[in-house]
Amino acid sequence: MKSISIIGAGLSGSEAALAAAQLGVQVHLYEMRPTKMTPAHHTGNFAELVCSNSLGGEGNTNAKGLLQAEIAHAGSLIMEAARESRVPAGGALAVAREGFSAYVTEKVRQHPLIQVYGEEVTKVPEGIVVLASGPLTSDALAEDLKRYTDGEHLSFYDAAAPVISFDSINMEIAYRKGRYDQEADYINCPMNREQYDHWYNTIQEARQHTPHDWEKLEFFEGCMPIEEIARRGKDTPRFGPMKPRGLHDPRTDREPYAVVQLRQEDQDGRMWSLVGFQTGLKWGDQKLMVQSIPGLEEADIVRYGVMHRNTYLCAPKVLNNTLQLKADPNVLVAGVLSGTEGYLESAATGWLAGTNAARLALGLEPVCPPEESMLGGLVRYLASANPKGFQPMNTNWALVPDFTIEGRKKIGKREKRPLMFERGLNAFKAWHAGLDQVTAGQI
Repeated sequence: MKSISIIGAGLSGSEAALAAAQLGVQVHLYEMRPTKMTPAHHTGNFAELVCSNSLGGEGNTNAKGLLQAEIAHAGSLIMEAARESRVPAGGALAVAREGFSAYVTEKVRQHPLIQVYGEEVTKVPEGIVVLASGPLTSDALAEDLKRYTDGEHLSFYDAAAPVISFDSINMEIAYRKGRYDQEADYINCPMNREQYDHWYNTIQEARQHTPHDWEKLEFFEGCMPIEEIARRGKDTPRFGPMKPRGLHDPRTDREPYAVVQLRQEDQDGRMWSLVGFQTGLKWGDQKLMVQSIPGLEEADIVRYGVMHRNTYLCAPKVLNNTLQLKADPNVLVAGVLSGTEGYLESAATGWLAGTNAARLALGLEPVCPPEESMLGGLVRYLASANPKGFQPMNTNWALVPDFTIEGRKKIGKREKRPLMFERGLNAFKAWHAGLDQVTAGQI
């Protein structure tokens, strides 16, 4: 039987493993946890979420919504797990962390064509390989990867937000409300100007994470630590994650000066994370910072935020749009290591890498989705972006061709995006239908 190897059982590796196995290919899946843990993970389960618990906004006006629809149509394991473990989050697809990873782990381990090995891989194996070792790729494997990339891989720091228990939130101060009268799936802690000044002074005085001399802090804008946002100016948090717009306090019927939002982390609503409050502060300082927020004075922090190094490739220099390494087409890369940012993007590139690895094993040509699709746009960007100063990319409408109507010079976003969604999903479905026919005929 034809076989492939996959390194890493995060979102991308798990998705890749199931995609390849469903095409009839034997998969050897390697995961070093829990034998060897990382600074950010807490369990040995597959697809453990270490930052937010959200897979992004849903719907036909949202770029992530299109990517969700595409990979769900393709039979995505991650989307299946998300639907089974979702928690209320307004217009976003959020999940209960433990239930989500448990579901993925069970599905992968139970598949008869997937053999799991609980060990660290320090060198890229021979044969057809999917590298899905994630942002916390071990030093030994990252060092070996240099021989394929001429050393062209970078790193930046990523951060996770604190999680607190619901029972410790003072709901006489905090209130449930979504922005602009959307579903009240979030808890909001309002601040007046004096309270905001106190919070800001607390975070400014906090001890900051200090890297080793050989490390350079290169934060990704999509997951910026709250202390770094605050360092950029006193009002910067207030116009960012603490923006009060659309969150009128029901007790005053006015917008607060600033607001801290909390998002549900588990299906029972016992744990809540601070939205946009990724942090690398020392744990004692995190506690002071969190408890300086009105309504959280007695907050019980059940999981502190952590900051960790992310490793990723300079994709435009080393990857094709099929996610194959230019230096060795038998080696494919998925997830954050490929230059993407986000859970959904990791899953989507994992599905494509697993599919293409299986196709290579079956003697078929690797494929790339159409440019109108969000996945097609994403992988084309990775292969063609300006390599100078390259940073990981997440899903956005600029990745796909613009939409125009003949005879009209300009279409507004509100009208355009549902049309782009429909065009992209239809293009992906047609492409996938042809892919299925070819694969079925080959098998």
